[in-house]
Amino acid sequence: MNNTPLLRAMISYDKDDPKRINHFLKVYQYTQLLCDGEQVDTMTRQNAETAAIVHDIGIHLSEQKYGSSSGMYQEQEGPAEAEKMLSDLYYADNIIERVCWLVGHHHTYTNIDAADYQILVEADFLVNLYEDFPDSDKRKEAAESAYKNIFRTETGKHLMKEIYTCTFE
Repeated sequence: MNNTPLLRAMISYDKDDPKRINHFLKVYQYTQLLCDGEQVDTMTRQNAETAAIVHDIGIHLSEQKYGSSSGMYQEQEGPAEAEKMLSDLYYADNIIERVCWLVGHHHTYTNIDAADYQILVEADFLVNLYEDFPDSDKRKEAAESAYKNIFRTETGKHLMKEIYTCTFE
């Protein structure tokens, strides 16, 4: 699976916004690590990796329309933007449908019922914990809460322990 065209399209979409570009690239890399570690099937990997690249595509529209990058607005605005980009790159309808659903739910942490969804959420948390919590005490508290309440994969739990060196469980 060659994600280069989508990566380039998303970089172009987020041009002049290196923070957002770096964010989705990191989420994409963690998604790859999680998919490898969990040994997911090809379709799950494709959906998770594709969603990781476009998961925050609704941020710019959210900021323009609502003056906020809130997760709720991203989930609302992101799927239509993702659908346009993925359609322009000739992704299969079933992939577009699932990825748009994931984009529309990636800040909803209840009823995570599929591996691609769990992996996307964990990858985003691994990055957000670092980016959103510069204070190490607050980061530690947030990491422990995420570990307890969000993380379900063995790979994700291992990465949390390695990266954030907290005493979990």
